[in-house]
Amino acid sequence: MIQPHGGTLVSKIIPEKEKQLILEDLHLYPFLEVDEDALMDVENIATGVFSPLKGFMVEEELLSVAHSMQLPDGTVWSIPILLQFREKPSVSAGDRVLLKDSQGVFRAVMDIKEIYKIDLPKVARLVWGTDSEEHPGVKHFYSKGEWCVGGEVWLLKEADIPFRDWILNPEDTRRIFEYRGWKTIVGFQTRNAPHRAHEYLQRLGLEIGDGLFINPVLGWKKSDDFSSETVLKAYQLLINNYYPRNRVILSGLATSMRYAGPREAVFHAIIRKNFGCTHFVVGRDHAGVGNFYDPYAAHRIFDSLPGDIGIEIIKVSAVFYCSLCECMASDKSCGHSKEHRIYVSMTEIRKALRNGKLPPQYILRPDIAELLMKSYQVTGAR
Repeated sequence: MIQPHGGTLVSKIIPEKEKQLILEDLHLYPFLEVDEDALMDVENIATGVFSPLKGFMVEEELLSVAHSMQLPDGTVWSIPILLQFREKPSVSAGDRVLLKDSQGVFRAVMDIKEIYKIDLPKVARLVWGTDSEEHPGVKHFYSKGEWCVGGEVWLLKEADIPFRDWILNPEDTRRIFEYRGWKTIVGFQTRNAPHRAHEYLQRLGLEIGDGLFINPVLGWKKSDDFSSETVLKAYQLLINNYYPRNRVILSGLATSMRYAGPREAVFHAIIRKNFGCTHFVVGRDHAGVGNFYDPYAAHRIFDSLPGDIGIEIIKVSAVFYCSLCECMASDKSCGHSKEHRIYVSMTEIRKALRNGKLPPQYILRPDIAELLMKSYQVTGAR
């Protein structure tokens, strides 16, 4: 089994007996109220999804990651994991505090190492390559605030996030992979429902590996992306009806999209390595948005990292439908000219579905199209 990033799978879950002691002495601790994004990050730290991180980043870690894509010890890491506030919290470095949700339920313990203020536009330029609020990831980052609290965390109680039953942690997936005898596992990142180009890439993964791990993002996404419920139902339909079910695992990833393009591609690869994947698919404009990134920057970044991340990257060029080949293909498998190519656009798919039109079945399977259309027209969901 592939080693977790940094060599050790982090586990920061408070034992049951210790939990009871903490709950009996809640009055002894100061507390901070945090949002759902932060609670999901706590859980990802505590269960090893974000290994080797053990907490929210202090300033030295943030600056090292932002400037050089590595932690201070040299381990490659590309996205800051921060606990942000719009106002300076009324706690101090050295405090042990409880983190609670908006309903007042205590979810985690944190040992505060540092409280510091960041230059939001400067960090945005380093990480996202832009400080424009037209970028949804940057806008979301700004909304969190300029004050950061860094320090180790321990999980007290899982957050009440939707689709809990769909989420496996790295210990779960590694046991499943071992039980099934999989030696090579291909990870697939997605935030959207599957169209035929996605299916092309996933079938490529099934050809390469013993198993395929489809891991859709269930956290915050931009407003016009499909809802997590819709994405999960669409993938369940695809797996149950078209894939060899004993060779595919579907599990949600409870974290927000950053839309950080190439840096997020590295982040996504590291996460899937922690789940136990040996390979990771990176397609055209991975984790990109609009025209903020060159479509193949997410391929090139893996050739310029400050160190080896220990997972094999499957770089795939743009996938399209060729009217002469009469199938999905890429530049590497199709020799026909561009006028015969129809590129798949999820934006156009969503637009058609909102207008009550089913896209061509060579773009989107009819049963999946009907499910997605129903999510618009019947429930009003995305």
